Amino acid sequence: MNGSKGNAAFDTSESPERRDIVLNLNTANRMLPLVRHVANDIVVNHQTLDRLQPEQDRLDRHKRDLVWLERQRRYQVHDEMSVAERKLAEAQEELHMLGLTLLDPSLARIGFPTMVNDRRAFFSWQPGEEKLTSWLFADESTERPIPASWWKVTETSMSGKN
Repeated sequence: MNGSKGNAAFDTSESPERRDIVLNLNTANRMLPLVRHVANDIVVNHQTLDRLQPEQDRLDRHKRDLVWLERQRRYQVHDEMSVAERKLAEAQEELHMLGLTLLDPSLARIGFPTMVNDRRAFFSWQPGEEKLTSWLFADESTERPIPASWWKVTETSMSGKN
């Protein structure tokens, strides 16, 4: 794993909102407890939107013919969807502030930026996975398993050995 040195590298010439962060495997793995919470928010709010969208579409198609209870439900669905959309945007913003990338919104697959052989890449994780197990280059969609040797490099650097 070439180029993944240190916990993070920032390009100070860029705006503070967008930093080029490079994470090593150990640092990315230590971020998982927080990222799990954010990913859960993404999953829950996507499920809410997926569940409510057909109902909203149906109610909107018939909005002129709805009785009062159906109109009331239409307003309620609209409000629930607005809340879910806002919470989803907040979760995505939190990932952005952490320097992470949402690789697949429907799965809440999250990319932890790194460098592999001097190319931008991501360690990849999604809910249900205990730890980081795969990676991909930033310009490709093919995920590859994280080699065991990368974990050994991380353990060696953490113990202070060369």
